[in-house]
Amino acid sequence: MLRRILIIAAVSFSLAWVASAVIAADETAAVTAAVEKLRVLMLNPDAAKLNELVADQLNYGHSDGHLNDKSSFVNDLMTGVSHFLSITIKEQTVSVAGDVAIVRHTLVGETHDKGKDQAAVNVNVLQIWQKQAGKWKLLARQSVPVKK
Repeated sequence: MLRRILIIAAVSFSLAWVASAVIAADETAAVTAAVEKLRVLMLNPDAAKLNELVADQLNYGHSDGHLNDKSSFVNDLMTGVSHFLSITIKEQTVSVAGDVAIVRHTLVGETHDKGKDQAAVNVNVLQIWQKQAGKWKLLARQSVPVKK
């Protein structure tokens, strides 16, 4: 009888562990998809979609030190103050811990911001995503120039 209880307990534990791993993989895939949506929206901005994807509490830090909140982030993309011609994401990692995800990657691209010359971008990025009402939203982002 004790052997049967131990076998049932071991099987139950194994099933719970597998289910947990599947859920974590699903969440990692969902965050990865959200990051890709953001990349596409930074190239082809849509205010409604951006407002849906980023958290109301957004804190978006640029490599030159200036910050955007949600309103200024969306406005800058919509008006061309921030205008990306290309964005490639490299070396991305995603780590999910409950309703928070940490994303790191290198962003390589070209910009042609309003009033500025076209420029190359090569930055390391840290993003914090939070699951709010069942959807992953960008809560914070900070970039720093890649050291040469």
